[in-house]
Amino acid sequence: MVPTGNPEGGLFPRTKPTNTPSSHPTRDQFQGAIREAISGTQPILQKLVALNNKTNILSRPTVHDYTQWTKEDTEPPTIDSISRVFRAVSGDIATSACNKAIKEAGLAPNDITHVVAVTCTDQGNPGYDLFVCQKLGLRPEVQRVLLQGVGCAGGLSALRTAAGIVAASSQKHRPARVLVMTCELCSLFLRAELQAAIRDGDSLHVAPALFSDAAAALVVCNGDALGEAQKPIFELEEYGSMAVPGTSGYMSYDIEKNGMIARITKDVPKAAVSAIIPMFKQLQSASSSSHGHGFPAHYSPLSTFDWAIHPGGAAILEGAKQALQLTDDHIKASLDVYRNYGNSSSSTVLIVLDKLRNMGKGRDKVVATSFGPGLSIEMCILKRSRHSLGSVFTMVQRHSKICAVWLSLISKLSRGVSRREPAVKKMDE
Repeated sequence: MVPTGNPEGGLFPRTKPTNTPSSHPTRDQFQGAIREAISGTQPILQKLVALNNKTNILSRPTVHDYTQWTKEDTEPPTIDSISRVFRAVSGDIATSACNKAIKEAGLAPNDITHVVAVTCTDQGNPGYDLFVCQKLGLRPEVQRVLLQGVGCAGGLSALRTAAGIVAASSQKHRPARVLVMTCELCSLFLRAELQAAIRDGDSLHVAPALFSDAAAALVVCNGDALGEAQKPIFELEEYGSMAVPGTSGYMSYDIEKNGMIARITKDVPKAAVSAIIPMFKQLQSASSSSHGHGFPAHYSPLSTFDWAIHPGGAAILEGAKQALQLTDDHIKASLDVYRNYGNSSSSTVLIVLDKLRNMGKGRDKVVATSFGPGLSIEMCILKRSRHSLGSVFTMVQRHSKICAVWLSLISKLSRGVSRREPAVKKMDE
């Protein structure tokens, strides 16, 4: 039975980090690769080496083992050949993540009603999601949405989109089981990024030292689609997004003939951090309006939440910690993922949520936030459902490499009430 009363949602994370490639080059191995690609006489080499040493990233998963590069291997391919590689490789790792998500959710492929996919590392049409759906054996009439242009914010953009689909289905008393997938293969553009760094000279390109590859999958269901035995791990209390005014030139992912080039200015960390508190207050106010019957908004102290912050870089994490007056314990999952996986764009914040869930009891509520081109910020507020953590922890510990996130939205709405908050359930990445 779906509970009645206040509209809340449930997020069921059942994950390992992500579906990550087997190659995990270390910081020192990356330094060796860029020395192969860039002549030792070029000033940009020393800048990249210095940046690589400052990132605090220990290793990053990539689909190509560039530690075996020779000089000949460093010549950038054309973007059309890169797209063909993306489609070949993404089909495998995204399908693997999705299969795990569907299985962990206790569903069959035919149960999926909608698909929300996201990537910023391929622009081909039809999108990669169609081919993944075919590999999975989903029904031809499954309703698909492909998000593009949202960059690192995409994981929570996809969750927000899925939540909207589920809420709309609940209004019509229809079951919704939404498969969400993210797939980012940033390393395909490494050679183009290094070429651009040489060409642009004094303009430091930070992407080569930050980005990694990963896929994630989520299944989001409403109460009409779930059985009585399924209990939420998190309740989704509120979610939203905002384009920060005056920041459209701060971050972009531009198409060039040899690949996508990330342009991230030094203004990004400050702008991203500055957007967190206004976005948080907006969600707190919306939550109070929904549940407080018109009373003034009550803002809970920032330190009473755990924070799943997209680790876009060390400056963002440190800046957020200082601005929000948090400790390392508040952002420990973000710090861990950043050190061991780097930034895998849209998949990263989902990895952080999973890591956080596996780090003990934690605080009752969690704020997840991510940033992308625009400059855009995505955020959601989650409440832990303590009764369901035990069984999920047990199942997650059986897996060590592939993190499929299975997120299932259980709408705790009464059948006759139409409200915006669904409930989400997350499982495998």
